[in-house]
Amino acid sequence: MTPIVLSSTFAQESPGVHKGYEYSRSGNPTRRALETCLAALENGQYGFAFASGLGATATLLHTLSPGAHILCGDDVYGGTFRLMDKVMAPLGIASSFVDMRNPEAVRAAIRPETKMLWIETPTNPMLKVFDIAKLAKIADDANITFVVDNTFATPILQRPLDLGAHVVVHSMTKYLNGHSDVVGGAIITKSPARAERIGFLQNAIGAVPSPFDCYMVLRGLKTLHLRVRHQSSAALEIATRLEKHPDVERVYYPGLPSHPDYALAQTQMKHGGGMISVVLKGGLEKAKKTLENLNIFSCAESLGGVESLAEHPAIMTHASVPAENRKTLGISDGLIRLSIGVEAPEDLWSDLNHALGSR
Repeated sequence: MTPIVLSSTFAQESPGVHKGYEYSRSGNPTRRALETCLAALENGQYGFAFASGLGATATLLHTLSPGAHILCGDDVYGGTFRLMDKVMAPLGIASSFVDMRNPEAVRAAIRPETKMLWIETPTNPMLKVFDIAKLAKIADDANITFVVDNTFATPILQRPLDLGAHVVVHSMTKYLNGHSDVVGGAIITKSPARAERIGFLQNAIGAVPSPFDCYMVLRGLKTLHLRVRHQSSAALEIATRLEKHPDVERVYYPGLPSHPDYALAQTQMKHGGGMISVVLKGGLEKAKKTLENLNIFSCAESLGGVESLAEHPAIMTHASVPAENRKTLGISDGLIRLSIGVEAPEDLWSDLNHALGSR
């Protein structure tokens, strides 16, 4: 097993002459092992680990200069929206949000100052699927950096760099670690020039994970393929049943034929993933009652762990998104988001069926 190297500093043979490491913010053997593994999983050349997913995102956004413009998918994690809208905008880096399912709308939204195209796919929480290869072509034509947040799909289900993306980001907190006991983030790329800049900023900004957290993620990665395949299989089974439930208005799951992006998901992803979004009849009252009456599912933010989680995006993970934006996206008061864990699918369905039947 990879050792946990806790040293904050490393002895040098002579001033400026060291054996690869000098100070743990700048580089650490345990972190380097994780970063090498992350790069290999995404079929990249360079990996960088961070103390959180937002730490990775913030560092990547600092590759831009004041006056730059980010074109972002319209449905993203609330923390990503908040970072772009409330933190980067006052620094002179503007963002606009577009439904990336329409390539012509994407082309039309690109400005002379647009320097970055940013998407999640599947998105959070509406589980839209965007065509990575088509968007990569648009980004290349416009000479802008194309970033894909691959947190929901993981490299087990899709590899954006192979489809033309320039950079992949992850919240390692989710599926990569997979046990809800580490907060972390990652950036992976094939480009030496981008890697040089990201590496400089990783050290300069300093949002790096501890050696112990790196060790924990490495441990989680050993079962990533097993967990994701089981979670995807269970999610498909549960989503199929939810579509038939009388208290369910609509189910969003990329592995269902009823999903508007099903055909694309079949070609771009190996499975539908472990996330399901569900609109319940009865609005907020029904959603709250259902979440309160779950026993196996925990009502909690985050996702991708071995335990199943359920949450209310409008109140919890996407509260920072303005109400009007949420309405446009379909993030209604009746929407709940499910993260399917590794429990027996029949037990999870029994729990959901019981909670949905609560009056």
